[in-house]
Amino acid sequence: MVLTNHEKIIALISNGIAVYSLYQERGNLPNNTTIFDFILKVIPQDLKSELSPELIDEVFEFVSNAHSS
Repeated sequence: MVLTNHEKIIALISNGIAVYSLYQERGNLPNNTTIFDFILKVIPQDLKSELSPELIDEVFEFVSNAHSS
């Protein structure tokens, strides 16, 4: 099964949120690094055109709700 670019972006955002959370928990985040900055660094250049703050927020909300249930 081949993922669409949109599906790849969602997976990368989700993974980025998980890694960001681990770094934050362990105190390993560089100073002043927001979740948006962190995710921008993990998204390949060829997929960045499909990335938006709204999509990041949507995935973050979904992941947050899934973990709090």
